[in-house]
Amino acid sequence: MMRSLFSGVAGLKTHQTKMDVIGNNISNVNTVAFKSSSTTFSDIMYQTTSQASGATATRGGTNAKQIGLGVTNGATKISITSAGAAQSTGDALDIRLTDTNTTNFFIVNNGSENVFTRAGSFYLDGNGNLAMTTTGYLVMGWQVDPGNPKEVVKDTVTPLRVMKPENLTSAPEATTQANFSGVIDKTDSQFSSTGGYVRSFTFYDNLGYSYTAKFAIKRVGDGTSGEYTIGLTNVYDSNNKDILADYVADGGTIQNIFGETNPTTSAYSLAEGFKTQQQGNLTYELVDANNNVLTYDAATKTFKNAAETVSYTLAQVCGASGDNVTGATIGNGVINVTETTISYDLKFDTKEGTLTAAGEDGQTQLQFNASLLGPYRENVPVTNAISNITIDFSQLLNYDNGGTSTAVADAGATDGTTGRGKKLGTMTGLSVQNDGRIYGSYSNGNTVLLGQIAVAQFANASGLEELGDNCYKTTLNSGEFDGIGIDISADGSSMNTGQLEMANVDLSSEFTDMITTQRGFQANSRIITVSDTMLEELINLKR
Repeated sequence: MMRSLFSGVAGLKTHQTKMDVIGNNISNVNTVAFKSSSTTFSDIMYQTTSQASGATATRGGTNAKQIGLGVTNGATKISITSAGAAQSTGDALDIRLTDTNTTNFFIVNNGSENVFTRAGSFYLDGNGNLAMTTTGYLVMGWQVDPGNPKEVVKDTVTPLRVMKPENLTSAPEATTQANFSGVIDKTDSQFSSTGGYVRSFTFYDNLGYSYTAKFAIKRVGDGTSGEYTIGLTNVYDSNNKDILADYVADGGTIQNIFGETNPTTSAYSLAEGFKTQQQGNLTYELVDANNNVLTYDAATKTFKNAAETVSYTLAQVCGASGDNVTGATIGNGVINVTETTISYDLKFDTKEGTLTAAGEDGQTQLQFNASLLGPYRENVPVTNAISNITIDFSQLLNYDNGGTSTAVADAGATDGTTGRGKKLGTMTGLSVQNDGRIYGSYSNGNTVLLGQIAVAQFANASGLEELGDNCYKTTLNSGEFDGIGIDISADGSSMNTGQLEMANVDLSSEFTDMITTQRGFQANSRIITVSDTMLEELINLKR
């Protein structure tokens, strides 16, 4: 009689334990990455009142007589390998683990040891460390290789301090390449001006300081031969100071920077009041409005009459500047002015309009020796910061564009990125890639690797011990953590940012289990009630 009472008590206790598990599951239905648990019952020891006997030649054997003594909680199993649904948050530091073959865990440190979690709700703490929002535990991972900043060292995991001071800025880069592209139209009115067609680009030195280089493209003759010249006119620093002029003033020559001595002869139209008249079969003379016959004086770069009572400058006669003029001859209705400039030749195919020469035939690139300005100059003991720049002219074209040239100059190679140079960048954002790599974005366009989040995998993830706060620790039955971790992409798994893993609690199953548990508890209570009634009847036998 007493056995049934204690069996009922055991049943009540076991069903209460199951109800506790169900209650915990339901209460955590909205806990990030919570893993539901289930209980498994097992019967406990039996009292054997008669042992089994074997058969003989004349008599059969008998089975043992056993009476069970109740039920117990055989196991509580956590459904840790079943992933919860995705919840979108839009926060770049909310990360959901997507498993392919093996259950993955973030590695976090509670100050004394590494523990493991599936809850990827992270933030940056006051020291710049990536940490759990709920507990402040530091997220562990791998650091960037000092010898190769584009890779990480997959060694013992350490806290990911992504906002340390050296990560807040991105180093500047010196410009090493530039390019000219677009259309040059020989009929563009800018080629008739003394300054020519002016283009410029901004470049940077090793320290991130910016400079502007100005170039003048000039037409040779009327442009029908497809010949032009390009020369460097100015290089301004960020304070609008012409450091090219300073270089020349310090004794340097422009040829050392960009260009070569380049004599060109161009035909200039006569200004109003001047005309030419034939003097012989192939020679012409210049006369003014008063019929004074004028000849060119190379020493003074003026036109004079024989008595030297009348004198005109080149600008007055034909609009040419006298700065670089080395000679002038009189042609049929024009003045052929020879100018010696420091520049390079640019030649275009007159049939196709493509560039055939930059400096020399077949060459499309020219060297801008900016390092001589950088700001190191001859006899000036300052540090060299500017790098030499290779300028590519292969994308220039010589077409008819309705009298408008569209040529532009830009820092960087023709791909738009290589050798462009950059100023000092400040961090503007963080992003986490699918493989856990953390990148910083900077105002100068740089994207820099800051570290990688490592994950842990276990032979028996269900064997981990729950610590609360969404964390687990290893046990003898889970397998050990080697201290290094693995790359989550090794087996095709990934990290998805802007999402969190929801609890994997199935409410329909939980409520169904709740019903069966309630009925089981109710039935066991009846065992005690009926046993009590039977004891009462036994006591009432003697009255």
